[in-house]
Amino acid sequence: MKEATTVRQTGRVSRWIIAAISIAVLVAADQITKAMAAEKLSGGYINLIPGVFRLEYLENRGAAFGVFQNATGFFIVITVLFLAAAVWFYAVLPGDRKYRPLRTVCIVLAAGAVGNLIDRIFLHYVRDFLYFVLIDFPIFNVADIYVTLSAVALIIMILFVYSDDDFAFLKKKK
Repeated sequence: MKEATTVRQTGRVSRWIIAAISIAVLVAADQITKAMAAEKLSGGYINLIPGVFRLEYLENRGAAFGVFQNATGFFIVITVLFLAAAVWFYAVLPGDRKYRPLRTVCIVLAAGAVGNLIDRIFLHYVRDFLYFVLIDFPIFNVADIYVTLSAVALIIMILFVYSDDDFAFLKKKK
């Protein structure tokens, strides 16, 4: 019995270590690309696919589509609450292999949130640089990709992969 508990605890610790390293690597990739964009694109843009996609630097003081301009404090509070929820959900997820995709989504979502949170705390804006000219989509960054793809994956998993029974662990035990 004691040996099984030790194995379970070791597995839990290793999951947290892997999560922390993964988040650090993803955040580093986001921050490095933002720094390169700020350095190389601050005076213009680079057409990668003319008329379709280009790299164009923007200091975004709001959210997508320019909403909530200069609401840095609001974004910091919301992001911290979001991160707390993601950490809680990661912590309560069972260690079963079938929950690995949900753990991965938590990690990637958290990395995206942290990447933009770093910008908001230290710069008071988020550095964006990826722009789909063809559809005039708002300029975005790598952290935004993490958040968007993870949110889409989460929705798909909740709707099509997991059943209500798979989330029974969330119900309070009496």
